[in-house]
Amino acid sequence: MKKKIIGLLLLCMIIDHEVKGQTERLNTEKYRPQIHFSPEAHWMNDPNGMVYYNGKYHLFYQYFPGGNEWGPMHWAHATSIDLVHWERLPVALYPDNLGYIFSGSAVVDYHNTSGFGKDGKIPLVAIFTHHNVDGEQEKRKDFQNQSLAYSLDEGKSWTKYEGNPVLHNPGITDFRDPKVMWYEAGKKWIMTLATKDRVTFYSSTDLKNWSKESEFGEHTGAHGGVWECPDLFPLKLNGKTYWVLIVNINPGAPNGGSGGQYFIGDFNGKDFTPVNTQTRWIDYGADDYAGITWSNTGERKVFIGWMNNWLYANKVPTSTWRGATTLPRELKLQKVNNEILLASMPVKELEKIALKPVVKTNVAIKGDNDLMNGIKLHSPFKLEIKSDELKSFTISVENDHGDKLLVGYDEKKNSYFIDRSKSGMVSFDENFSKIHYAPRIARGKKMDISLFIDVASAELFTDEGLTVMTDVFFPYKPMDIIRFKAKNGSLLKEVKYTPLKSIWTGDKL
Repeated sequence: MKKKIIGLLLLCMIIDHEVKGQTERLNTEKYRPQIHFSPEAHWMNDPNGMVYYNGKYHLFYQYFPGGNEWGPMHWAHATSIDLVHWERLPVALYPDNLGYIFSGSAVVDYHNTSGFGKDGKIPLVAIFTHHNVDGEQEKRKDFQNQSLAYSLDEGKSWTKYEGNPVLHNPGITDFRDPKVMWYEAGKKWIMTLATKDRVTFYSSTDLKNWSKESEFGEHTGAHGGVWECPDLFPLKLNGKTYWVLIVNINPGAPNGGSGGQYFIGDFNGKDFTPVNTQTRWIDYGADDYAGITWSNTGERKVFIGWMNNWLYANKVPTSTWRGATTLPRELKLQKVNNEILLASMPVKELEKIALKPVVKTNVAIKGDNDLMNGIKLHSPFKLEIKSDELKSFTISVENDHGDKLLVGYDEKKNSYFIDRSKSGMVSFDENFSKIHYAPRIARGKKMDISLFIDVASAELFTDEGLTVMTDVFFPYKPMDIIRFKAKNGSLLKEVKYTPLKSIWTGDKL
């Protein structure tokens, strides 16, 4: 295996060298996201190691620099000072004789509990899964183990711990994706680990020696597929602290394939106890997976996911790269009918790329309306609609080629929907051309929606983030028309169209 990895590393270095200097061209190629992070080239999936330190948001992610389909996993790296504009950096962690570098997290070890800090330098510590390919091929059950790496230069370079792995597999085929946090009440680190059909909590005082605390989820939540990429963190509502547990699952999501469920409850340093066992989803669309939050952000919790689905991730019709992230989202708790729920809305920092909006008030709807009166639009943009009425409607995002992405609300189903069956290129996989539904969770007649359209993606946030949907799509030509269809007599309190600047060039397309 060692020779294989050395050969792979050489190949990856050659390929990386070949793509240098092509950033400007790549950032404007067909289907390239303009307000979402994407790799310069090659394959990406799960966001990893997200940590905020000294004014920078670090984003690591699963990456294969040898092609645009899934391959031997590395941790690639990018940073941002505002969660909007990103600087792509060299690969941080490469495969080694212990295996590929699978998903994980990173923390700031302020108290140097690990002992990695030297000369007063505070270590960043990455905790990740080593995936041993030989062990997997030999049909062993212990081929995934947890390991450490540390950085003393704020993430620019990383050293793997010579004592890896630090948490050995007890014989579980899916034993991965450690999300680590500091639990102040117990003065210890807590690791939330995906262990096949549940999560297992471990604790440590030094990040090197771990003890099992408890398990959660064997008989709770959705179980259509293996549990992956968990996250545990506290959030406050009206001064009271609740604990949120996110668990990604594949397959088994509400609209097929990959998705993320969540639970609200209490955590005492050992056990997680949910206040309600009903399955809730952080995003009901098809293309938000493996999402977790940044560490070291205080009471603010910022979430980001992989904008793809394992049903067709290796087939989407992009060329030099595959994969992108969702918009970063701030998570908050809301109380609806005495139930505590998780809501998510795009981070306020996105206002930095907003251009002059077009605002209309008290818009009367008569059948099928061109909301912008024939003005040619451009992607990306944000469309916001507020209404005091709750009636069926459809927003059609179109082009003159005939591509249509339909987004709306179905009064009979009391559900929002995204229909991408006629949105452009859909034949690359039989699972792609479908209509996706999401329940309306809010109560009352007032409704608000925020729809973000990028070159090849739609993110719908409704009712202050209680219902969220993310779907990618691939039109033959840019979408530049917005039509609105509803019952005659409907009245929209406000319609606001805001064009958005590209995060890569600073200019609108």
